[in-house]
Amino acid sequence: MNESRVSLCSLADVQLRFLCPGDLEEVRALCRDWFPIEYPLYWYEEITSANSRFFSLAAVYNQEIIGLIVAEIKRHGSLNEEDQGILANSLDECDVAYILSLGVLAKYRRNGIASLLLDSLLKHLTTPERRKVKAVFLHVLTTNAAAIRFYERKNFRLHNFLPYYYSIHGECRDGFIYVLYINEGHAPWTVYDYIKFMCSKVVNGVGLVPWVLFRINRVLHWVWKQPATEQRDEY
Repeated sequence: MNESRVSLCSLADVQLRFLCPGDLEEVRALCRDWFPIEYPLYWYEEITSANSRFFSLAAVYNQEIIGLIVAEIKRHGSLNEEDQGILANSLDECDVAYILSLGVLAKYRRNGIASLLLDSLLKHLTTPERRKVKAVFLHVLTTNAAAIRFYERKNFRLHNFLPYYYSIHGECRDGFIYVLYINEGHAPWTVYDYIKFMCSKVVNGVGLVPWVLFRINRVLHWVWKQPATEQRDEY
């Protein structure tokens, strides 16, 4: 049965707090209702742990959890193969934040709860202590139009298409990766980016020659070191 929507008078009535062990069963029931993927019990134990490595934030109204967001900070170089390439090579030692879950109870949707949760995460990630986090990314079903519209309104951009990424009730489903760059993070440069950069240097009339010399030096250095690198890779 569909519940009637509840219009909140003010988001000031919504409390934000981190999940705790006592929330496990409530969170488990919510996630089973919201998401088509079945999460194992240990995952719920981890996100509700007092010492969790996850950013697990709940929106609470009238002592009821009406929304939550779960995210994890990871080293970019340690990501799964399908998620590689989010950051430029020069930022490979930096971190990224992965949004595992973001959901809101159906009757409280369209009240700004999802935005409140996401904005709280982004505020947390853009503090001086989190400057090493250069991007926020997530996976989403290609058929989840509502979620895609939401993230695009929040300036997330499509990064990659993942064919047959999900297995839902025995059926393979396609997914997208969406990315938001923060803290001066950026994607790997394309040929177009290099051309645009060089054109800007020509227009400005300064800095082009030193930059070209620097790039030539980098290429020559790589060529010079390549035989030694190949020799090491054999062992």
